[in-house]
Amino acid sequence: MAVPQKEEAPKLVVEGISKWFGDLEAIRSINASVKRGEFVSIVGPSGCGKTTFLRIIGGLESASGGSAHLDGKLIDGPGRDRGFVFQQDNLLPWRNVLSNAEIGPEIGGVKSPEQRSLTLKLLKLVGLAGFEKYYPRQLSGGMRQRVNLARALAVDPDLLLMDEPFSALDAQTREIMQSELLRIWEEGRKTVLFVTHQIDEAVFLSDRVFVFARRPGRLEEIIDIDLPRPRELSLKRTPEFVALVDRIWKLIEHDVRASVIEEHA
Repeated sequence: MAVPQKEEAPKLVVEGISKWFGDLEAIRSINASVKRGEFVSIVGPSGCGKTTFLRIIGGLESASGGSAHLDGKLIDGPGRDRGFVFQQDNLLPWRNVLSNAEIGPEIGGVKSPEQRSLTLKLLKLVGLAGFEKYYPRQLSGGMRQRVNLARALAVDPDLLLMDEPFSALDAQTREIMQSELLRIWEEGRKTVLFVTHQIDEAVFLSDRVFVFARRPGRLEEIIDIDLPRPRELSLKRTPEFVALVDRIWKLIEHDVRASVIEEHA
């Protein structure tokens, strides 16, 4: 008789996470878990607490209630076990590409020939081999975000947190960066939490999509993305893909309309 396989413990466990800013309730009692090596996106209307939730997991904000554990360890502040990729690249203009990518290990006191070799490999992985001595002002927006990604990966995080990293890019560059991110992710299968306003981006990248409801942010539904990997951009034109995008849009359409009306009232 076959012995049943023991299910692996989740990489990230979130229990009852809530957040208040004074009298404003931003997030209400979020419970979720993320598997090791899973790519999870978070979508929802503006102001639903997506970025706040990500910052709590990153240790950059404290929760008002509940807890989050990474590999069984309570998250109570920033740590080298998490890498953060922000909307803006925040590269230091006086440092070149290689020097910017090395900031994380440098701050962590890890400076060695081995670390330099690893960072160079990461720059090659993100498509920046040959640009090590260039400065941020000499790079396109897409290239700057590649440096940003290499910088986050250089600390070898257990969890990669990405907050709308492609939002400032033009539509064509954004599509290419989505493909590149999947290629990079396939290389190492890091556990990823990815915040985006673009439903098609979430579906294309993810194993699952967490759908947040309007403020106070609540986890309304979790959508499994049962599409084959590896994925090409042509996948976006298939009926299966379009159906998933439409399903998620229908979940948040009312909240999005209400948010837009509120913003312009």
